[in-house]
Amino acid sequence: MSKYFIFIPNLLSIIRIGLVYPILNNIYLSNFQLSIVFFIIAAITDALDGFLARKMKWQTYLGTLLDPIADKLLLSGTIFILWLNQLIPFYIFIIFIGRDVAILLGAAIQMTLNESDTPLPNLLGKITTSLQIVYIATIFLKEIFDVKFGMYLLDIFIIFVTVLSLVVYAYNWYKDIKIFHNE
Repeated sequence: MSKYFIFIPNLLSIIRIGLVYPILNNIYLSNFQLSIVFFIIAAITDALDGFLARKMKWQTYLGTLLDPIADKLLLSGTIFILWLNQLIPFYIFIIFIGRDVAILLGAAIQMTLNESDTPLPNLLGKITTSLQIVYIATIFLKEIFDVKFGMYLLDIFIIFVTVLSLVVYAYNWYKDIKIFHNE
């Protein structure tokens, strides 16, 4: 029976991709109440599609492509619009986008060299994505409730975790390449 439901995680990823435009548009228009509702729905679909794919064994090749694409579109697009609206500093934008670009390039190189499937995210990568979602939600809540507080400590924390995550990915790629070349 479960083979008939194998498409559900992919559908959830497609829904997340479909939510990107309404989220970005509402951020751009400073409608943070609606943005956070769509953003929370997107975050729930992210958690749910991963859970269903792993626990119910509803994994597909399409899902291994759709899920990271949906994540990158959602987070990178949101960070871009938040920066465009001057709600986050430029360096946060650069670090988030730089990490995503580096991960995509690293994964492409790893797949090419090892002739393998898409690499799986590591635990720190998943934690980083979750913390980035919380960071973005905090910005939404700050705007919705017009709370005046500095984000400097939170900025430093998210930068640290994001850079650390990239270092761990790079180290794992280095190990994989070293093993591939039998060094």
